Amino acid sequence: MLRTLFKITGLLILAATLWSGFTLYRGATTVAVVHPATGPAVQAVYATGTVEPSVMVPVAPRTPARLTALLADEGQEVTKGQVLAQLEDQELQKSLDDATAAAALARKDYERKLALTERGAVSKEALDQAQATLASAEARAEQAHVNLDYLKLAAPEKGMILRRDGEVGQLIPASQPVFWMSCCAGLRVSAEVDEEDIAAVKPGQTVLIRADAFPDQVFNGKVQSITPKGDPVSRSYRVRISLDANAPLLSGMTAEANIVIREEKEALLIPASAVKNNSVWLVVDGAAEKRDITPGARTKNAVEVRSGLAASDTVVREPKPDISPGRRIGARLETWKVPQN
Repeated sequence: MLRTLFKITGLLILAATLWSGFTLYRGATTVAVVHPATGPAVQAVYATGTVEPSVMVPVAPRTPARLTALLADEGQEVTKGQVLAQLEDQELQKSLDDATAAAALARKDYERKLALTERGAVSKEALDQAQATLASAEARAEQAHVNLDYLKLAAPEKGMILRRDGEVGQLIPASQPVFWMSCCAGLRVSAEVDEEDIAAVKPGQTVLIRADAFPDQVFNGKVQSITPKGDPVSRSYRVRISLDANAPLLSGMTAEANIVIREEKEALLIPASAVKNNSVWLVVDGAAEKRDITPGARTKNAVEVRSGLAASDTVVREPKPDISPGRRIGARLETWKVPQN
């Protein structure tokens, strides 16, 4: 009986030893680890927008008329006062001729009565009446001349024609623009920033701008203004960004904007694959240890660590789902350099 008990106890001890060894063998997996690297980090707010003129001016007739001539077209640089189009003016030209003739007749009548008044042949009241008639006729002639000039669509300032909406022979309603032109200032980007990010955006911040038309170039800009009222549907705020004068972007182009919130020249960086829910796994004395971090700037390949890690820490590059605290881990140290984005 006692011998049997010893045998059973020995078997249990052997089984426990074997199970412990098996568990230790099963847990001692090998993972790739890296040390954090030091490099530049830029924290930015991403937004998409459209290139547009800072000042866009419509050129439209004051009265309805038919378009008879186009003297400028899209993309053309124009000067202040340059005639861009002519509208039908025969009726107003006739009105001007009639008003001019009436003014000339009124002047002759006034000059005649003035001479007669000096000889005492006409009363002062008659002269005053002739003078008033002359002033009224000249005012009508001047107004007819102004109305005629309105049928010449002229550039209000020096600038560029962005768009033309009219063809010769077309009847143009009053106040309907025939031309849209940019003037007085350069281009800008009007971007939509998510309401979650807008609190970090301030006027004067540097903006890095990319456009599909220039895939290998980055253009610089500055935050110019932020609309104080957001769009409740898109849950975004409009941010206007000034562009450098030499930027080759064109009005209407789509642009991607990265508004620089913070820039760090010597930041602590780790691979983006190492971070899960703002925590990382370390290998400490051959065992796994979970560590919470405070992340900063993020890119596709790297994450800035603002607190929670030291440069000497050994970080698991790609944690496996079955990793757990205290599990034995074999570490294979790899060299990791900050990727150039």
